[in-house]
This record gives sequence, structure tokens and C-alpha cells, in this order.
Amino acid sequence: MASPDFSLSVVDCPLIQIEGWDGTLAQFESSLSASLGTKLPASVGETVRHKGFLVIRVAPRRLWLALDDGAQASSLAVDPDLGCSVSLGEGRVRFRMAGADIAGVLSRCIAVDWCAPAAAPGRAVLTSLHHVPVLFLRSGETACELIVPRSFSQSLSDWIADAAG
Repeated sequence: MASPDFSLSVVDCPLIQIEGWDGTLAQFESSLSASLGTKLPASVGETVRHKGFLVIRVAPRRLWLALDDGAQASSLAVDPDLGCSVSLGEGRVRFRMAGADIAGVLSRCIAVDWCAPAAAPGRAVLTSLHHVPVLFLRSGETACELIVPRSFSQSLSDWIADAAG
């Protein structure tokens, strides 16, 4: 769906969830940061972009590693004494949305204030769309992404298209 004021595209979302065990967070984060070659987001909702991926802190001990289109997952080895990792990519898709009317369209779909500091460009917010959990990623002044469960992607994209129409 595309118009001058709003566009929506749906693409695969290579995604890895990484979580540290309770009581090992400092050591887990140090090890993961070294493996990824970048610093980690400090608090929930923060993101860090690095070569071909985005690190998103979705919970105090949980991070999502969203790979860019065409990027291959690095050989990420998490020490099992410190935490674990699991691929979520088969179960998620990424909605890319942009346009001058994006804030209006999203206001009819999700409970995120486009103007709030928590939803500023570069931030992530876990929310829901029609009772389905989604991750909202603000990527620009008039652009964002939603990471949604694959099994709901058709109905959610229809919902957004109706809100845009």
C-alpha cells in the first residue's frame, strides 16, 4: 500500500532474542558487547545501530538483534552460564511505514504518542495492535517499523490499511 501521505511494506525480519540470566547481567552484557563489537543499549526502549543490525533492549535482561535486509546472522555464541539466544525470525515480519500522515494513521492503531520522548526516532516501544503484541521502532521523523507476529501479519496490515484509508 502506498500513497504520497502514507506507505506500508511488509518484509521478513531476521531477529535473534538474547537474554541474560538473573544475577549475571554485568558479565553477560560485557561478553555480548565484545561479541557484537558494539556497546549495548543501556535502558529499555533504547537502540544501538551497528554494522548490519540494530540492537534493541526490550526488557531489562532481554535484547533483540534485528538484522538489516540481506544481512546474515553472525556466529553469536552466548555462554550458557550467562544467558541464551534464540532465533525469532521465522515467527516475525517487519512492517515499514512512512509518510506525512503516519502519526495520524498510527494513532488509530496503537497506543503510542508519536510526539513523546519515549517514541522519538531511534527508540522502541512494546505495545499492541488489535490485541496483538508488536514492537514499535521509530526510524525517522515520518517513518517507523512494527515487528509483528507472522501469523497475524495479514490481518494487521489490513487493519493499518483501513486506518490509512
